[in-house]
Amino acid sequence: MAHSEKVLVTGGAGFIGSHLVEALVADGSRVVVFDDFSTGLARNLERSQGSVDIVEGDVRDLAALRGVTKGVGIVFHLAAMPAVAPSIADPLACGAINVGGTLHVLLAAREAGVRRVVFTSSAAVYGADPTSPKAETLPTLPLSPYAASKLAGEEFAHAFSHVYGIETAILRLFNVYGPRQNPESEDSGVITRFLSRLAAGEAPLVDGDGQQSRDFIFVSDIVAAFLRAAKAPEASGEVFNIGSGRSTTINELATTLTSTMLPGSSLRPMHRAARVGDVRHSCADITKAKSVLEFEPMVNLRDGLAKTVEWWREEWIGR
Repeated sequence: MAHSEKVLVTGGAGFIGSHLVEALVADGSRVVVFDDFSTGLARNLERSQGSVDIVEGDVRDLAALRGVTKGVGIVFHLAAMPAVAPSIADPLACGAINVGGTLHVLLAAREAGVRRVVFTSSAAVYGADPTSPKAETLPTLPLSPYAASKLAGEEFAHAFSHVYGIETAILRLFNVYGPRQNPESEDSGVITRFLSRLAAGEAPLVDGDGQQSRDFIFVSDIVAAFLRAAKAPEASGEVFNIGSGRSTTINELATTLTSTMLPGSSLRPMHRAARVGDVRHSCADITKAKSVLEFEPMVNLRDGLAKTVEWWREEWIGR
């Protein structure tokens, strides 16, 4: 991005979006945040207060998007119904927000002459394929309305690139964690669920035998990937896995988090029945992101968990 370029972040008050906004401001960009605050929080933007324009609005409102996209060079599209459970409860809303909303963003971007749109997708598009690590060439098989909506968003981005010439870059995010991940949100993830229990003096509750593994990536590394996807010339029209490239079992996660949160604790993970249809192993092959985006994860799991626990203590304990 050129210095002082105007950029739009949809969903900029969210967990990932607010970290991205801070990085963009630090980079000298003029930032517009567009968020309906259904899952995003105003307090997430406190550190950027006065440096960004905040517009409350819904991606289902094309007129509002047209208004905030004028004069913008880059759009980071993070606004979404962000979890599987609500998409199953209300697939129509999921389609309207995640598919219709993405189409609105692309339309507004095309009309405004935006140079590039960076679209936030998800590793959920791979479905239950047991292959691990997962490369971008793996077939997609979405198993929820949420996953299907993300894949549809990807396809619209490809189509707009092909037909209208607007540059698009797609990031398939794996298990993101870090400060500002709201434990009260349905997409909060296993780390915040474990933290909630540890804060209450209870052992982490693990589904199944805990030997299933995931690729956990700290939020600052995700932000770095977004910034690189906006700048890299060869990123246009491409899909990238964004993860740490390392797998961690849920048992390892529970043990590390317990020792970080409660040093010397004798608490041991408790196990319950495995979740039906749970993917056994999920790890990102990040070869392409390393090559094209020069992306390199910098924060290891232990350090990332320590930063998350520090934030958790300040923000949530005692509430």
